[in-house]
Amino acid sequence: MSEAKSSPRQKKTTSQKATPSKATTKKTTAPKTKTEKAAARKKPAHKLVIVESPAKARTVSNFLGKDYVVMASKGHVRDLLVTQLSVDVQNDFEPTYRVLNDKRAVVNELKKAVKDAEMVFLATDPDREGEAIAWHLVAAAEIPPERFKRVVFHEITKPAIEEAFAHPRGIDDNLVNAQQARRILDRLVGYNITELLWDKVRNRLSAGRVQSIALRMVVDREREIEQFTPVEYWTIDAELKHPSANGKNKGQFLARLVKIGDADAELGSEEAVKPHLEVLERSQYIVSDYKTGTRQRKPSPPFTTSTLQQEASRRLGFNASRTMKTAQSLYEGIELGKNTLVGLITYMRTDSVNVSRVAQAEAAAYIHERFGAAFLPPEPPQYKTKAKGAQEAHEAIRPTSVQRDPASIRAYLSTDQYKLYKLIWERFVASQMANAIYDTVRIDVKAGLTPEDMPYLFRANGSRVKFSGFLALYEDSKDEDALKDSDEGRVLPELRLNDVLTLLKLLPEQHFTQPPPRFTEATLVKALEEYGIGRPSTYAPTVAVIQDRDYVTKVDKRLVPTETGKIVSELLATYFPNEMDYQFTARMEEQLDDIAEGSSVWKPMLREFYTPFEQHLQVARETMPKIKQEISIGRTCPACQTGNLIIRYGRWGKFIGCSNYPACNYTEQYLEKSGIPCPVCGSTHGGEVVERRTRSGKLFYGCSRYPECNFSAWKLPKPEETAADAPEGVADALPDAG
Repeated sequence: MSEAKSSPRQKKTTSQKATPSKATTKKTTAPKTKTEKAAARKKPAHKLVIVESPAKARTVSNFLGKDYVVMASKGHVRDLLVTQLSVDVQNDFEPTYRVLNDKRAVVNELKKAVKDAEMVFLATDPDREGEAIAWHLVAAAEIPPERFKRVVFHEITKPAIEEAFAHPRGIDDNLVNAQQARRILDRLVGYNITELLWDKVRNRLSAGRVQSIALRMVVDREREIEQFTPVEYWTIDAELKHPSANGKNKGQFLARLVKIGDADAELGSEEAVKPHLEVLERSQYIVSDYKTGTRQRKPSPPFTTSTLQQEASRRLGFNASRTMKTAQSLYEGIELGKNTLVGLITYMRTDSVNVSRVAQAEAAAYIHERFGAAFLPPEPPQYKTKAKGAQEAHEAIRPTSVQRDPASIRAYLSTDQYKLYKLIWERFVASQMANAIYDTVRIDVKAGLTPEDMPYLFRANGSRVKFSGFLALYEDSKDEDALKDSDEGRVLPELRLNDVLTLLKLLPEQHFTQPPPRFTEATLVKALEEYGIGRPSTYAPTVAVIQDRDYVTKVDKRLVPTETGKIVSELLATYFPNEMDYQFTARMEEQLDDIAEGSSVWKPMLREFYTPFEQHLQVARETMPKIKQEISIGRTCPACQTGNLIIRYGRWGKFIGCSNYPACNYTEQYLEKSGIPCPVCGSTHGGEVVERRTRSGKLFYGCSRYPECNFSAWKLPKPEETAADAPEGVADALPDAG
């Protein structure tokens, strides 16, 4: 796009003739017309700034002068038609966009504001999506090419905004085309396969280029678990003690058998263990090696979108959507006292771990003042992302000012905002601190019946913090499925080579190999990122949609595929092998990155994808079997007396209907029962706690006898709870119940 030129008003002014003198004016000037008088009364032109959200608009407005008017588009204003494919595959994939129904009033207001504006600054988010929103705004609000500029900032602070407005640019067509290509790809896959699923399985299902891969990951993992055969194995630990050690537990430690002769100690059954126990009970134990040393532990880099979602899940219990909603509010601006709006964090959709030099310098000054010079590394740390296709030009998620420590602004934040801001702030500051240093010890102990014949090798490792470094402020929570480090914090006695030890007891233990764990939201996001599937803006909606579509359900925070999810995933894997392949999808993400960088053209890329996809689609339409999904609840329809009541799926989720539909249109509400008696009326009237949702979709729990019983709670009550000790009620949820 071309840079903005001088305004029409300016052009007119420069083309006018020289102004006559006052004397001449009095003699020659004719009376003003009504139009001229109206023009004279017209307010001076202003500069219009358009952002996405009202919250962001308020914060940005706080840093701009009175010459600027800031308005919000409230997200996308144009998109593909909902009821049609809206992509002309015969005409070089030309898309058909329209202004969204709920944005028509917004667009009309923007059009009026554009007409009165001297210049329009498009200040939407600094990513492909934001670039595309700006591009759509130009078309929808009819902004003349010579009267708009694009400004980009990664944090909503005064210096960042001043820098952005000092260096405006045109719209980046490459970023727009990459977003268009993604949107059209998703429509080609989603629209066509969704239509197929409605025909072959049931209505209200959906498919998507990234969504269906995420579902396949969950289903594939479930198949691995189902097919897993546990393998038995045994370990032998020896509790040892130096004979000269005094006092209770002094000098005692556990060592594990690691070798028998030259081979690893692999013991597959109790029968295999017994002969060794008999020998070890009578053996001598001698220290054969004693090594001390140090090791360093580096801090984790500041957050990316993916790592923030993972850590917020583990540490705070937030799902991906809750994390991103909260982060959005911190980015867009919080009022810290009267008339003090400021964005607290940098842009929260990023896969980069880069940090600006200014932010590093501020963090270093803070660390030096609070912790001392010893807690600063010799050089500012540099991190490199492991994510495929990361946009290294962006920054990591960090506080916009380290000086705004969480405690100092606690009063201005909601509970969720405070928890997430504290997490982001601590992780960033810790990332700029010195390494932690550990003292380490390794003890090798040989055992055998004689000093000349000692085939058994036991080993013990221990470590303890010598210098806390970044651990003085922050430590990552452990991944739910990570192996526990039994050495950290383990103190071992000081021993010497050839010290003879006393065996206190042998501890044989049976184990079984475990199947791979089911995904949590956090580990699924991690897997998507590792495969290079999706990008920061897609993680949260992808994880949410496979649950919303009833493909996946949560059991003890783990993602378990439903029967519908398994059926859909297997059908898609069979009939769309390319599109459902992990590597194929990852390569498409790389191609989208190439388009964004200007090294690839978007429409040929779409053609290359669509030609084989269309062939697969035609085969699926002709040969995919119809799998009618009717889940009977075991009752006859009370209206027609001939049909069976079955679970059906509508716009708002599950409901109960008659199998004779459309001849019989009887319906009733579907209740997801918990099996827990209602704390209020369960003992007297048999009410049961069921899942309900507000109109906004938020889950809460209520009584199956509502409205006769109005018990409600955000958390599932325990079976033994009564009305007196049940969770607090949800007074505002019941009127919104859908």
